[in-house]
Amino acid sequence: MSKINAAITAVHGYVPPYVLTNKELESLVDTNDEWITTRTGIKERRILKDPEKATSDLAVPAVQGLLEKRGIGAEEIELIIFATATPDMAFPATANILADKVGAINAWGYDLQAACSGFLYALATGAQYIESGKHKKVLIVGGDKMSSIVDYTDRTTCILFGDGCGAVLLEPNEEGNGVIDSVLKSNGAGRHYLYQKSGGSLNPASHETVAAREHFIYQEGKAVFKFAVTNMADAAAEVMERNSLAGDDIAWLVPHQANKRIIDATANRMGIGEDKIMINIDRYGNTTNGTIPLCLWNWEDKLKKGDSLILAAFGGGFTWGSIYLKWAY
Repeated sequence: MSKINAAITAVHGYVPPYVLTNKELESLVDTNDEWITTRTGIKERRILKDPEKATSDLAVPAVQGLLEKRGIGAEEIELIIFATATPDMAFPATANILADKVGAINAWGYDLQAACSGFLYALATGAQYIESGKHKKVLIVGGDKMSSIVDYTDRTTCILFGDGCGAVLLEPNEEGNGVIDSVLKSNGAGRHYLYQKSGGSLNPASHETVAAREHFIYQEGKAVFKFAVTNMADAAAEVMERNSLAGDDIAWLVPHQANKRIIDATANRMGIGEDKIMINIDRYGNTTNGTIPLCLWNWEDKLKKGDSLILAAFGGGFTWGSIYLKWAY
């Protein structure tokens, strides 16, 4: 009997229409286009302006587009894993809200929180349900309304983040394509360098926490950069070494879009050129859980069946990892 792999059989994404440019940010904080572009690679990002819409509303068009592409109904989805750092609310799970909004009446689901590595964690987790034979159609969604937790008076963080969502469908594959291997890691000592201080059980929301602006992202940029630039590259190199892969064997690196310099360092460690890197940070900024599936969506027409891809990410926590997969269509 052939080994069953979990293969991506459809991908789609969505970004909101409002474009927040570096030029506009110059009017909000003390920064400029050249400084942002040189240090991050970001030129603009998309923002969900409607105050009555949340992360699940970014996911709806992404999932609907995916279902239409695959030619299936929402009722065929068995499981939804939603990777997000900005759930609609603490509970119920955004996965359940999404299921209701798209009509996935037969799906159970849950949210997965691993900051910017969440989509990788969710993809590796969803793959287990397919490989075990438990499910045939698993929806992995990665999306965030980062603008809801960004302080637009903090020039160190507001330049980085945007809103967006991507989704992939996992189905069984016996041709050797799909998720082949993964390296997933975390280190809770990193929690002091990138976090949202209040809103959880440690510091519940209060007049004081709101006044102190503690419900926004806090980041110690130098410490995060130093850890990320080493560990994201190490994870990508490790999954390649475990599978006897050289740079020439890789069709595409699909990196988390946090900083162009971190992406370049990962590519250099893997021994691949810029022509093999999926990059959309210039247009979208860091959409957290949305970055990797949005890249797959943007580059879908360039992917060929059997292409070897390395997905790599790093996030607050710290969390990081990589996945080796072979494209199935």
